[in-house]
Amino acid sequence: MPISLYNSLTRRTGTFAPRDPQRVTMYVCGPTVYHYVHIGNARGPVVFDVLASLLRRHYPQLVYARNITDVDDKINHAAKHLHCDISAITERYTAAYQEDMAGLGIAPPDIEPRATAHIGQIITMIESLIASGHAYVAEGHVLFEVSTYAAYGALSGRDTEELIAGARVEVAPYKKNPGDFVLWKPSTPDLPGWDSPWGVGRPGWHIECSAMCEAHLGDTIDIHAGGVDLQFPHHENEIAQSTCAHGGKPFAHWWLHNGMLTFDGRKMSKSLGNVLNVHELLRQHPPEALRLMLLRGHYRQPLDWSDGAITQAVSTLDGWYRVLRDLADVELPEGTLPVPANIEAALCDDLNTPQALAELSQLADAARQAGADTRREAKAALIGGGALLGLLQQDPEVWFKNAGATAVDAAHVESLLEERRNARAARDFKRADAIRDELTALGIVIEDGAQGTRWSVTKG
Repeated sequence: MPISLYNSLTRRTGTFAPRDPQRVTMYVCGPTVYHYVHIGNARGPVVFDVLASLLRRHYPQLVYARNITDVDDKINHAAKHLHCDISAITERYTAAYQEDMAGLGIAPPDIEPRATAHIGQIITMIESLIASGHAYVAEGHVLFEVSTYAAYGALSGRDTEELIAGARVEVAPYKKNPGDFVLWKPSTPDLPGWDSPWGVGRPGWHIECSAMCEAHLGDTIDIHAGGVDLQFPHHENEIAQSTCAHGGKPFAHWWLHNGMLTFDGRKMSKSLGNVLNVHELLRQHPPEALRLMLLRGHYRQPLDWSDGAITQAVSTLDGWYRVLRDLADVELPEGTLPVPANIEAALCDDLNTPQALAELSQLADAARQAGADTRREAKAALIGGGALLGLLQQDPEVWFKNAGATAVDAAHVESLLEERRNARAARDFKRADAIRDELTALGIVIEDGAQGTRWSVTKG
């Protein structure tokens, strides 16, 4: 079935058609690595991880790039504060970002370019913009002249004057126009810098993505994605400089933007003190529950984070994994499990993850009620459907015995359960109840059933 996506550039939903089905290209703006990323920064990577999985089903030769911004004034400030080289900051938080994304079940991109490894390409692109009259040198800076690109503002749907009035633009005497943006800026001896035709300096943020995209995916790509907060000025500026550097060729045919995450209805911000780091959340909650929560709303809409929402995500996964645990004795067919048509149809409809999750819930209900002759098919459908969303791929016992990053001494739990079984066999129910209370205090929930006693860890 065809994949339908909403294109922020045309403001219409249409059938996705790549330029070359044998090499589909997608670029997603990655993090600036100066600190741990917050949960809002993880929504895009999770959503576009699902998109990448969907695209690979239709176009196996997808090339997916997600960059690392490892030179930026925020990084410089952090390095100064800690009295260290910027590489100490960027290496630490790049590794932390990769670890956190893996924790959320996000597959690594095919390419993860770093800005500092592309200084030569950045300089070359800037030189071409100067040569074609789209950029100029002023007081050691190189700036893109917005007035030379007539289509500036097409992505945001606003004219240039309105964009400039509504944006935080640096007022500097060396600019021809207030909206002109920096491609290269000079560095003092205490800042990182590279030799260039305009002196020792460093690149502006926007040109980094354009150069990395060109280097790895080409002049024109199929899909460019990121958070809606990047639409202006970052993505608008990327379009302008890339299009002008490539003689008017389109930069990206499809633009996808995910909505922002709020906290109890309020925007996440450091000033409000409601920023939740992924690194800490992975220690507090089951990672799969965090992923589920980030998928429960349509990617283009705002999504609200709350304690109740994460509790509900845990409860939902408990129910689904309980079904799979009850089907533990059912052997699955060999090879890759098929994806149920209804789940694929939902995701092909502009990545409608809420509908896909509703379909997954129905599959869980069907598997719960399956008779002996349909249990195998029902289990395969539930796990196969979950795979496309990055869910339900754990062994159920692992899910129930692992509360996030909390360490559980399984051997100690099993020894207590064995002691409880012996106490019940000896009709010492007082001791058996005391052991149950001891397990409850440890955060262990036990269930007595026909298949024996099962235990799980309280999550939250």
